[in-house]
Amino acid sequence: MAAQFWHKAPFTRLLLALMCGILLQWHLQLPLNYSLGGLVACLLIIGVYSFSSIRLRYLLSVVNGMAVLLLLVCMGALLIWLKDIRNNKAWVGQKYKQGDNIIAVLQEPLVEKANSYKAVARFVAITKNDSVDKATGDLILYFKKDSLPPLLKYGSQIIFSKNLQEIKNSGNPGSFDYKRYSLFQGITHQAYLTKEDYELLPQGEQDWLKEFIFSTRSWVISTLKKYIPGDKESGLAEALLIGYKDDLDKNLVQSYSNTGVVHIIAISGLHLGIIYWLLLLITKPLKRHKNLVWLRLLLTISALWAFTLLAGAQPSVLRSAIMFTIIAIGQLASRRTSIYNTMALSAFVLLCINPFWLWDVGFQLSYTAVLSIIVFFRPVYNWFYLPNKIVDFFWSLTAVTISAQLLTLPISIYHFHQMPFLFLFTNFIAVPLSSLILIGEILLCAFNFIQPVATLIGTLIHQGIYIMNYYIEGLDAVPFSVWNGLSISVPQMILLLFFVVAACYWLMEARKYFGWIAGLSLCAFMLLRSASFAEAYRQQQLIVYNVPKHPAIDVINGRRYSFIGDSTLVYDDFIRNFHLQPSRIMHRISLWPDNDPAIKSFQVGAKQVLIIDEDLLYKEGSIKQEIDLLVLSRNPKLYISTLTKSFAIKQMVIDGSVPQWKAALWQKDCDSLKIPCYNVSERGAFVMKVQ
Repeated sequence: MAAQFWHKAPFTRLLLALMCGILLQWHLQLPLNYSLGGLVACLLIIGVYSFSSIRLRYLLSVVNGMAVLLLLVCMGALLIWLKDIRNNKAWVGQKYKQGDNIIAVLQEPLVEKANSYKAVARFVAITKNDSVDKATGDLILYFKKDSLPPLLKYGSQIIFSKNLQEIKNSGNPGSFDYKRYSLFQGITHQAYLTKEDYELLPQGEQDWLKEFIFSTRSWVISTLKKYIPGDKESGLAEALLIGYKDDLDKNLVQSYSNTGVVHIIAISGLHLGIIYWLLLLITKPLKRHKNLVWLRLLLTISALWAFTLLAGAQPSVLRSAIMFTIIAIGQLASRRTSIYNTMALSAFVLLCINPFWLWDVGFQLSYTAVLSIIVFFRPVYNWFYLPNKIVDFFWSLTAVTISAQLLTLPISIYHFHQMPFLFLFTNFIAVPLSSLILIGEILLCAFNFIQPVATLIGTLIHQGIYIMNYYIEGLDAVPFSVWNGLSISVPQMILLLFFVVAACYWLMEARKYFGWIAGLSLCAFMLLRSASFAEAYRQQQLIVYNVPKHPAIDVINGRRYSFIGDSTLVYDDFIRNFHLQPSRIMHRISLWPDNDPAIKSFQVGAKQVLIIDEDLLYKEGSIKQEIDLLVLSRNPKLYISTLTKSFAIKQMVIDGSVPQWKAALWQKDCDSLKIPCYNVSERGAFVMKVQ
């Protein structure tokens, strides 16, 4: 069976080899010579094999096959090396020094934030002493929000000398790796500018296609806001059609996430899948004529890419457009092509374009969802025979939802640490309703010049979104709607995938072989999970988090923790979920019932901990109090030299609530007094483990 699958889908083997090369290069960071040497060696072996006699080729067929796979591994490694901006000789990180003048060009229109305007810019050059040195790479620019917005737009070129800051992670345990996420997009630095910090240059750089995309997106947003009343409804409409999320209500997004339908908001494979299905339906009459197959293919691909441009040509949409374009070519132009081979080919092409997409959650979920539907839809659909066509239609939608969840669930749990229990009920209504809303939005844009028609369509869309939001928020209010706080490792996720696939094939094919694989995978998963829980019960540590402008400490004992710090973090869901909750999920801990966040002196095991966050009077004595860990917080008036007269300090930590200028002074004093000092704003969270 496996041999038959490899024969029908040969690109699957090539894809796996390419992925291995991508992962090896990223984790090992091998020199370029290794990849090039392996590439040349494999090409030589393949060349010798190709010009050998038939008898010798038969004997060396295995060697040739291994050489082809190794060639793809080296190719994956080479792609990663070339895509990593840090390996470019012109990268700004290898040329920039503080005080240099930077010339940069904005790559997008300004996006308004709470206290600033934000835009991604591209480095053009570094100027120093009347010399101009070309530079490459991207950065994030924040412009101070004044009474009037900056006179900047896409393509504006500016020069500034404000010091660049490397993009860093918060360093909190389990937190999102923002530095890696930015690096995958070629962004490595950031800067905050006021009006006095930069000068707008007369020349600019604009790409006509990007200009068209941005102007189209702006027109779509204004059209949706004009004809769809209600901030909540128009904000969701923008996200559904073009993926514009700046106007989305945060609480609404959380409700969609908790109920398992956040994929509706994240425009990607689902939206293009709906458009693709609709196009196949519309062009179905052309299927009857063999000579019109290419016309059907051309119309389908053209419409897919027209929607892609309408949606702003974001990476997630581009990926899906390429995937469905290759699927369309495979399915419409050649009926003998295996869908598995076509999907493997599309993923192969995408990873050749950008190997960093392998880490993208949208990329992973899009392919696993489509693959899961292809493999499991028909068996799930055949559970029931329903002669009524309307009932059968709704059952087919339910079957699609169930089959899509089978392979995506382990990946979703790994990334989002939750499992929605009501996903069947939410998807049953949300998927078809959102599909109708999406089609309605396309019609609204098409007929916006006929005001009465556009007004009617906008009103219907508003009612549809209102009903969908009301339904989703209602289910989110159900106490058991979601299982939060789930934490699984990569090996556990892979074992879960093995279990799901093997169990499903065991049920479908009734083969003991798959049953044994499913059972062994589940046992291995449970063993790893049990070991992680056993380790969690033994843990004892203190974590000083890096939360800007807020003190935050977790004292962990087993699977319980006590929180010490700003009480705002207890009630502010957004800050808590972003900075603290990932660590608590990773450590599998819950709050002690009698928690006191205002405590200042306590013990962790045998370690004495003291927190100073206000002005204190110190008593000098002959015997100094021994402090294993002293945490400086907020903005008290004190001198380190004065502290050392009262305390014998073994370790000092400056938390994220301390102003940067004061943290720098305290760090300097600690260095002169030879006191170990750790600044969480610079180095990430401080973790003290107690044995």
